[in-house]
Amino acid sequence: MKLRKRVTALILVVVAAVSLLSGCGTGGEESSGKTLNFGCTNFSDSLDPSAMVNAAWCVSRYSIGEGLFRFDEEMNAQPYLCDKYEVDATKTLWKFHIKEGVKFSNGQDVTASAAADSIKYMYDQEAKGKGTSTPSVFMKYESISGDDETGVVEIVTSKPYADLCAVLAHPYFSILDVNADTDMAANPIGTGPYAIEKYDTGVSIAMAANKYYWNGQVPYDHVNIIFIDDSSTKAMALKSGDVDIVENIVTSSDLDSLKSSSDFQVSETIGMRCGFSYINQKGILADSSLRKAILLALDDETMCDVTVGGMYTAGCSVLPSTLDYGYENLKDATPYDVQQAKKLLDDAGIVDTNGDGYRELNGKNINLNYLTYDSRNLTDFTEAVAAQLEAIGIKVTVKTTDADTEWNMLVAGEYDLLATNWMTVPVGDPYSYLDNWYSKSTANYCGYANDNYDRLYEQLEKEMDIKNRGEMIQQLQQILIDDAAVLIHGYYHSNMCSSKAVTGAEIHTADYYWITTAIKPTK
Repeated sequence: MKLRKRVTALILVVVAAVSLLSGCGTGGEESSGKTLNFGCTNFSDSLDPSAMVNAAWCVSRYSIGEGLFRFDEEMNAQPYLCDKYEVDATKTLWKFHIKEGVKFSNGQDVTASAAADSIKYMYDQEAKGKGTSTPSVFMKYESISGDDETGVVEIVTSKPYADLCAVLAHPYFSILDVNADTDMAANPIGTGPYAIEKYDTGVSIAMAANKYYWNGQVPYDHVNIIFIDDSSTKAMALKSGDVDIVENIVTSSDLDSLKSSSDFQVSETIGMRCGFSYINQKGILADSSLRKAILLALDDETMCDVTVGGMYTAGCSVLPSTLDYGYENLKDATPYDVQQAKKLLDDAGIVDTNGDGYRELNGKNINLNYLTYDSRNLTDFTEAVAAQLEAIGIKVTVKTTDADTEWNMLVAGEYDLLATNWMTVPVGDPYSYLDNWYSKSTANYCGYANDNYDRLYEQLEKEMDIKNRGEMIQQLQQILIDDAAVLIHGYYHSNMCSSKAVTGAEIHTADYYWITTAIKPTK
């Protein structure tokens, strides 16, 4: 209880600090004093979308930046900063017209050349190795140019794209004023309804209404983003009135408490996110028998239904069962069977020879380095996995870190298992997500390689027919299942919880949009 009191006191200090700052905002001339306090996990200490994918998502989620297109609830890309477009028969020449009257939050016009510069910035940073964001995974191009006379951004792609509009709806392609004299990591200048006043790294972000906003009235004069990583602390802050909205309460008892109270609103969505752990096949887990035994030893149903209190739906594939990619036709190659797991290890000679309770491989005790961070029940899963693997003589050392550190260690390959949670259809299609296991991809951080997978993935890149693509995606899933390439936790149920002081706080399917102009003070 004392710890909770200290945490509450810290939240109150942060709220007070950002509220004082809010008095000198950049919003409209007349201030009504309306302030929204939003509690969320800190996913990145940078807001430069080129730094890492989490930073790009934050720019979109906090309503700082917006794209040429925006996903609707069915994950169809709708025109946003772009009002019309055209594409030639080859699907390689795309022209996007910038909507009239759109300005950045610093008052500068969003011209075609400014939009083109913003997109090219991401690729320039990637080429220079300045960050770990990989826009080239989603789009490869020959040229990007902007004609300010016609207001048209022209993109010539290196290959045909079935739907480049959906690609441009990804947060990587938020349109920012990259020519502004500002620190991109702390103060990106976008077109969203709110603009940054102060960024206290790892603690909070104070934002004010963008007085140049192009798309209607901005509901709040000030928005304070307060970083609260612990789920129960988020729920407590909401109940105490320290914050008005929180994202992703992952403790089932806290979520049930909020649902049962008439003082709060809970918005949930199921289906697009997969919780999984990368299996690093550049190290000890290159051994297929060890990988398969690990998956056989894990009780997925109990972990999803009991360990995390129903916050996930169990499954065996990298794509959720709710998506239309043939999940019902897949065969689980490693269903829960502890005795079979032990037999597989014994037959492979992975046994405990010194009687210390742990099996050895190549003469050394197995001790898997398992990385996780506190988000969406990932820590709960890793601890449960460690306990269940102990039962078959596999030692696991769990290390909890932050999202940024974990991502950097993933890229560096400094792990055996690494827990994460991904949006599986980031551009309305899983092609770029499946790139995680394509051996020739720079995004393949786990070292997985399968010639059949690579061949089929390359065919998928060129296939424009939706039905054929669906069949290929089903086959790709089965290959990963058969190879025990991924440790699947399950399919996450996202949520957003709010007090009755606000209305319109809905969790979106895309999970790219948290703070929106739909969120307003209750009348």
